[in-house]
Amino acid sequence: MNDLKKHIVNSLRGGQAFVPIEKAIENVDPKIRSKRQNDNNHSIWEELEHLRITQEDIYKYMVDPNWESPKWPDNYWADPSTNVTDEFWEKTHSGFLKDFDDVIALVENPAIDLLKIIPHTKAHTYLREFLILIEHNAYHIGKIIDTRKALGDWK
Repeated sequence: MNDLKKHIVNSLRGGQAFVPIEKAIENVDPKIRSKRQNDNNHSIWEELEHLRITQEDIYKYMVDPNWESPKWPDNYWADPSTNVTDEFWEKTHSGFLKDFDDVIALVENPAIDLLKIIPHTKAHTYLREFLILIEHNAYHIGKIIDTRKALGDWK
């Protein structure tokens, strides 16, 4: 794997300029998963579900020429009134991690040239999509941590 791909993988994993997702959601008190600190912010679960949906969309956009993205912005955010059970939380969490592993495998795939246009797109490179994921994940992981701090659930 070349140096650029190593940098992308390291940036996706976090821990350099932002907290890794595993640490950001580690030991979240189940009582606050769906709690909003105020009406202007999303809950921890809403942020994680948004990360999952967006990551799935970007990954499938890269690998599936028939993929249809969710309707923006409505279908990129979960219903805030959802009762976030342990099973619901686990589905979101495991879904994010599964797609995350798929994204990492795609970066590491020797057949993928980061600077080439994705064959079924008109102008988007793999590098562009991976950079969007890095930026997007970093921002929303920060929002998760801010929410945890505001709710007294961050050490």
